[in-house]
Amino acid sequence: MHIPDGFLDGKTAVAAAAISAIGFGFALKAAKKQMQPRRVPLMGVAAAFVFAAQMLNFPVGAGTSGHLMGAVLAAVLLGPSAAVIVISSVVIVQALLFADGGLTALGANIFNMAIVGSVGGYAVYRLVHKVLPNERGRYVAIAFASWSSTVIASICVAGELAWSGTVHWGAGFPAMANVHMVIGVGEAVITSLVVAAIGRTRKDLLEAEGEIVPAAQFVVYGLILALGLALFISPFASPWPDGLEKVAIALGFDQRAVTSPVIQSPVADYRFYGINSAVAGTALAGGIGTLIVFGLSFLLARFLVPKSDFHSPSA
Repeated sequence: MHIPDGFLDGKTAVAAAAISAIGFGFALKAAKKQMQPRRVPLMGVAAAFVFAAQMLNFPVGAGTSGHLMGAVLAAVLLGPSAAVIVISSVVIVQALLFADGGLTALGANIFNMAIVGSVGGYAVYRLVHKVLPNERGRYVAIAFASWSSTVIASICVAGELAWSGTVHWGAGFPAMANVHMVIGVGEAVITSLVVAAIGRTRKDLLEAEGEIVPAAQFVVYGLILALGLALFISPFASPWPDGLEKVAIALGFDQRAVTSPVIQSPVADYRFYGINSAVAGTALAGGIGTLIVFGLSFLLARFLVPKSDFHSPSA
């Protein structure tokens, strides 16, 4: 769902960037008030996991693939404000280092995936969980919210493409919504399984209160999992185009993608082309990206929490 350079016109790109900047600012302000010291390592690990998982494109049929967006996963674990920061960090690193999403479309990609995906998805989760308050209801809410976040974000993409004159709303809306309804099923399944695994082994991580494992132990286990996905699984992800790419090909606006990006990414397409093995090149790129997004999100979270809080008895 990463929009490349060339799909959006100037007015749409600027408007989306302005809205995203305001939304990101509100997220920082809210997270600074709400962030607990024990959640700082979790924020870094969540970003690392989402980045690695987004490299794992899964086939959904008809020559189309999808990947985890991770917004609801991050929102359930951290709250919507922190989730906006986590997903934004992932999207920024993807655009700057890996040419995954255009630089001119960065604001739109943050708006669609980080803001709409996290806040909108979390709102759906809270609403459904309120109607179904038991433990089973929680997982129904997570699955439906994950599916909804993918579909809602895709509709926003369709709107931005239509406003840019790239494709007519009457064609773009049903095409984007239909394919992402299918991709959203994968999002729902993956998110539910991950949260269920966390709930079985570390239910305290799903609770607002309670103790958490020491930071060093949690960071090690979380990074091992994320790096394992990036190093050993991502090189074998589905090569099929994702939902947006497939729609662009089907509706004939794929040629609008800019072939020469505004800034040359050092590891475009998640590959070190100096390495003879494509598998090794992708694995190395994924491993480096995982560590970078972990560090960026961890530092942002650490910045948001006053230093004195880390030395308080409750921390």
